[in-house]
Amino acid sequence: MTLALRLAVTIVLYLASRRLYERTRVAVLSPALVCIAAIIALLVLTRTPYPEYQRAGRLIGFWLGPPVVALGVPLALQLGAVRRNAAAIALGLLAGALVGIAVAVGVATLLGATPIVVRSLAPRAATTPIAVAVTARLGGIPALSAVVSIVSGALGGFIGIGILRAVGVQSRLATGLALGAAAHGLGTARAAGEGDVEGASAGMAMGVVGVLTALLAPFVLSLFV
Repeated sequence: MTLALRLAVTIVLYLASRRLYERTRVAVLSPALVCIAAIIALLVLTRTPYPEYQRAGRLIGFWLGPPVVALGVPLALQLGAVRRNAAAIALGLLAGALVGIAVAVGVATLLGATPIVVRSLAPRAATTPIAVAVTARLGGIPALSAVVSIVSGALGGFIGIGILRAVGVQSRLATGLALGAAAHGLGTARAAGEGDVEGASAGMAMGVVGVLTALLAPFVLSLFV
């Protein structure tokens, strides 16, 4: 496929998956999940190397920056709620970052994973670019960290809302914070579909937990490895 055709196919797949989700509102049919699965299947069927496909993906990735910055708009509109709950938010995100690192590292250690794998899993709760950078600094395997981060986000985006409702969480602010902290990018996408409050708080949580993970991962690792 030519560069233009790959770009067009990617856009069409996303628009189709988004329309499917809007019609069904089934969590497993989230546009991010469906589009990722469809592109993987397409690359396998056409035997297209990912680096070759990524040449078209970079053109789309360039436009990722403005939407991320735009997350600050709904957050600014919710500053009153953030200020009123600042202490609880700070404590919750700190706990979320610590638990995210400790669970990944602890489970991997108990299952007998090698130190390099354990280091690769430490930044699991961070969004993929941060996870890859942190893993490289820790001496892990960035590719493994990227896969784990994406899978974690996909699972969180898929089952996160259901779990939160099952345990009785009704707060829109708490819902967004949980999705952003545990499922980063894909969780934030799911949260944004739930409403402005959820989307704004998820975007904030994703950024803060990413920074906290970068700062705390070396300390938590030192307790296990």
